[in-house]
Amino acid sequence: MKNILVLNCGSSSVKYELLNIKSSSVLAKGLVERVGMEDAVLHYHFLKDDSIYDDIKLVRNIPTHREAIQFIIRSIEDDEYGVIEDMNDIYGIGHRVVHGGEKYTDSVYITKEVKNDIKDYIPLAPLHNPHQLAGIEACEELIPDHPQVAVFDTAFHQTMPEAAYMYAFPYDMYKKFGIRKYGFHGTSHKYVSQRTAAILKKSPEDLKIITCHLGNGASICAVKNGKSVDTSMGFTPLAGLMMGTRTGDFDPAILLYIMNKEALSLSEANTMINRHSGLYGVSGVSRDFREVIEKCHNGHKRAKLAVDMFAYRIRHYIGAYAAIMNGVDVLVFTAGIGENSVELREIVCKDMDYMGIELDKEKNEACGAGEGIISSAGSPVRVMCVPTNEELLIAEETHNIIESKKEK
Repeated sequence: MKNILVLNCGSSSVKYELLNIKSSSVLAKGLVERVGMEDAVLHYHFLKDDSIYDDIKLVRNIPTHREAIQFIIRSIEDDEYGVIEDMNDIYGIGHRVVHGGEKYTDSVYITKEVKNDIKDYIPLAPLHNPHQLAGIEACEELIPDHPQVAVFDTAFHQTMPEAAYMYAFPYDMYKKFGIRKYGFHGTSHKYVSQRTAAILKKSPEDLKIITCHLGNGASICAVKNGKSVDTSMGFTPLAGLMMGTRTGDFDPAILLYIMNKEALSLSEANTMINRHSGLYGVSGVSRDFREVIEKCHNGHKRAKLAVDMFAYRIRHYIGAYAAIMNGVDVLVFTAGIGENSVELREIVCKDMDYMGIELDKEKNEACGAGEGIISSAGSPVRVMCVPTNEELLIAEETHNIIESKKEK
């Protein structure tokens, strides 16, 4: 059976899905959270009677990612609620890996060299790559005969032109330390742009698409003729849009000024711009957009300011990327906020008819968090809501790379 296990290892969690590549169906999915603690929790959702997901919550002592993945494996082949006979029913394993540097422009079959490169890129993604490498090594130990594939978040953006990804630092900083824009959320932007083209029954090569991945982490991507030509995140995921707790773009001299005034250490300054800023820092309410906009409705001034700033910066990037691509055919909203907030989509698209963006209020409300076109019939630019599905793309790329290697 062509079943692919998709793993996304975070610092204290492992998100997983088991997908059948032939039917694109999800057999099981879930999350192990609080890895490293005695009361770690496995959330396990499995397909029952071909259409119903049953939910199971199991609490265990899970000290490392190895034990977390072992717990997942035992669950999906369990006699009572498993969805496969044994691990022979799994064709391969796909890993989300955040950073592949400049070297990796596509997903790759995992070898010793690939693992060494992932390790080398840890300084560029210290919160992600170490744990994703740990997941790869755990699978090598637990299920050694199964091929593994790395799908890099940065890979889709490696088509950006040099003028887009370079910073105006001394050039030696690029040569010595790799200081440049890498971009992130690439797997999501790639899936959504391809899915958008499929819905419109067009080739990605014939479209100019702006994809808005709006969640607790948020980024926008300009996709021209199927390729990323610019994206809002930069050397790290901090850059670009205002996010749940991240500042997004700001004058770097501000940080130096605050560090001096408040006598902040590097660690404290990093925490401020990554954990205490964004929607949470401005509103004083929450990093959750739903809670912020609810307070906004109740007359909370700082919550309204946070919502206005968030929408303003999204519009800013939409205009910039339309200019970069010499036009835009489709504007797409995706991810947690983009898919679910009917109101934010309306705020962002308001008074943008000058560039051909005309939202249909009824279509927007009817779409909700679904998939569809939400622009008016006469809108020169299509506006769409397309739920992202990074796991499906990872599964498809994992399957294709394993197949390709077998043919050689």
